[in-house]
Amino acid sequence: MNKKANVMIKGTKDGLTLHLNDQCSFADLKKELDDKLSAHSRKTEGTPLLTVNIQTGNRYLTDHQVEELKEIVRQKRNLVVNEVRSNVMTKNEAETLINERNIETLTGVVRSGQVVEVTGDILIVGDVNPGGRVLAGGNIYILGSLKGIAHAGHSGNREAVVVASKMTPSQLRIASCLNRAPDRVDDVDEHQMECAYVDDEDQIVVDRLQVLKHLRPNITSLKGGS
Repeated sequence: MNKKANVMIKGTKDGLTLHLNDQCSFADLKKELDDKLSAHSRKTEGTPLLTVNIQTGNRYLTDHQVEELKEIVRQKRNLVVNEVRSNVMTKNEAETLINERNIETLTGVVRSGQVVEVTGDILIVGDVNPGGRVLAGGNIYILGSLKGIAHAGHSGNREAVVVASKMTPSQLRIASCLNRAPDRVDDVDEHQMECAYVDDEDQIVVDRLQVLKHLRPNITSLKGGS
């Protein structure tokens, strides 16, 4: 009966992908990885530099173990590590992901001088007055007037949006994009809810709320809706 390989090497147009067995011991994995890469390196000696992506599957690796795998690859003259991917995340990573997807709710007015900051999305049932500031790692939804400062996607998420019943901000930011007077679509009705988003030219645009269904379809999580 043939023993299952602990390391599978697949060539791609971008380099090599290493699929590592997540059931064997780490010592056995390192030995087979070194042996196979050494043999591969001898066959491809003199060829241009190849990038290597490492897939570790469901094996949890410490930072030190990741560095050990990278070092085995680096020892081969024509190989360089691009990234190490795993299906496993740490507790802290899981908590961060949950927080980023969470929607915080605030009922009341954000007054001048007040700063409200959340990791994920925020829903404000009330106005954001001039001088008030709202920062969110995700989207900002305001069931009221936005007259102060709103900064959505402040951790770098350019897909984030700002939605308000009345959009008259003193400053509007999405990720690194800043616009004190956002571009508006000419036929937007000031009496309907509006949304702000970053377009393909890195400009913040204000449009009617209905466009979000097409621009950011991932915002809708309800299944079966139309």
